This record gives sequence, structure tokens and C-alpha cells, in this order.
Amino acid sequence: MILGKLIFYFLGIFMVLLVINGCSGQGKYDDFAQCLTEKGVKMYGTEWCSHCQNQKKAFGKSFGYVDFVDCDVDKNECLAAGVTSYPTWRIDGTNYRGEQHFPRLAQLSGCST
Repeated sequence: MILGKLIFYFLGIFMVLLVINGCSGQGKYDDFAQCLTEKGVKMYGTEWCSHCQNQKKAFGKSFGYVDFVDCDVDKNECLAAGVTSYPTWRIDGTNYRGEQHFPRLAQLSGCST
């Protein structure tokens, strides 16, 4: 009887922790990522590109707000944008190849981090 109550208690705590973790959808750079998208900034890359993965990790949860074009899925869009390597950031019609640090993205876009 006591064992059953303990298991029930721990399962309850576990479920609460899962809900709390899942609901904390706000990322540290949400405003910055949203500003980039509002300004028409796009990141072109692929899922297998290690530098693209590094860029995504830098944004954390906030990467969901970045306008990301997967060049394995949208090849024509990448070709039309002149993308020749990954990642490529397109800002005001100019392509910036490679990983970009936040201060550089902020400078180029006018968004603040």
C-alpha cells in the first residue's frame, strides 16, 4: 500500500516537471529572432550541416522564430537566392556565408540582441 502511494506520488511529480519543462517555450533570444524574421532575414542551410547546427544551438529554443530554409527541401529557393554554402544568411539582398555571431547579425539587420 505504501509502495503504491510512493509510486503514485513520484509519477505525479514527474508529470508536473514534464509539463513545466514543456511549457517553458520562451527562449532567451525570442525577440531577436522575431526581429530578424520581421526584417526579412533568412538563414539557408541543411539539417546535416554541422555549422548550421551550431547556429541553431546558439539560438536555442528561439531558433523556431528564425526564417530557416532547408536547402535539401527547398532547393529551388536556395538556388534563386544564390546560396552556394551553408549556412548562408540573406540580409537586405546580400548573402553572408558561414556562421554569424549575434553582434554581426544585429549590426547587419538593425535588430538588437
